[in-house]
Amino acid sequence: MLLAIALLGFTVALVWFDRDGYFDNNDPTGKVDLVDSIYYTTVTLSTTGYGDIAPYTSGARLVNAFVITPLRIAFLVLLIGTTIEVLATQGRELFRVSRWRKNMDRHVVVIGYGTKGRSAIETLINNGFAKESIVVVDPSNTALGEAHADGLAVVTGDATRREVLRRAGVATASQVIITTDRDDSTVLSTLNVRQLNDSCYIVAAVREQDNVALVRQSGADSVVTSSDAVGRLLGLSTLSPTLGSVMEDLLTYGQGLEVAERDLLVPEVGKQPQQLPDQVIAVVREGTVHRYFDPAVTQLMRGDRLIVVRPAHELPWAPRPGTHGEATTLDAD
Repeated sequence: MLLAIALLGFTVALVWFDRDGYFDNNDPTGKVDLVDSIYYTTVTLSTTGYGDIAPYTSGARLVNAFVITPLRIAFLVLLIGTTIEVLATQGRELFRVSRWRKNMDRHVVVIGYGTKGRSAIETLINNGFAKESIVVVDPSNTALGEAHADGLAVVTGDATRREVLRRAGVATASQVIITTDRDDSTVLSTLNVRQLNDSCYIVAAVREQDNVALVRQSGADSVVTSSDAVGRLLGLSTLSPTLGSVMEDLLTYGQGLEVAERDLLVPEVGKQPQQLPDQVIAVVREGTVHRYFDPAVTQLMRGDRLIVVRPAHELPWAPRPGTHGEATTLDAD
């Protein structure tokens, strides 16, 4: 818009300063004033003109041929290009919306596309989650552009409003991740998500530990305190640089060690967690998490799930090939 106005203003000034080289057929005197200059400019740049005002001197005709005509082409290209860009953007948006709506019965909604939201999405994708099943909700146009560039579907708007959450398909989402910049927004978003969907799994991030209980009461299944987690990591790194390095390794995806969850294998039933090749740190039994040394899980049972530490290159949900009697690639060959 600014560029179009600049082109119009430059052409008006050009015609006005050379007004003696133009003749107005509708004026008895043939003189061209400022209004005529504006009229001639708008008509000439948008069309080929009506002929009621025309250049008659050689200088004015040369200016029209070598200056105003290129300006007319630039003006039309600008208008057409902007229109095509708007239509293309709308088309891409409709395509993304139609694509993720096909998976609305099992998709994940991520509220907030800041550092935490992007990291959460990267972890999901690196663990095999399809981009088409992820919907981002964020009010920022910058975040909108970044999410589009990353190939994600985006709903622009405030996540504290139910209408925005409905457009993101929260009512049929399997999981919702909330990573807003303010704890009060997190509480309100959690309340609205839980009212729209009473069965989805909600994970929320808060800045202050004091707000954890409030967010849980609002309906979150899991709450992560970002500031306390960073503070503890800083403290551990100060007391023991080695321990801090290991903790940072566990929190960094794709290298070193990873904390993973997998199913219990049939040959492992009846064994103790300490007897397994994987480094078991917890056992999930009937929805309750038990530490590996808890007497309740001294013997593993069918249906248990294991929280283990394993190399980063292994799939977090899969058993480790070759360690529990499975056939390795070499054996199969």
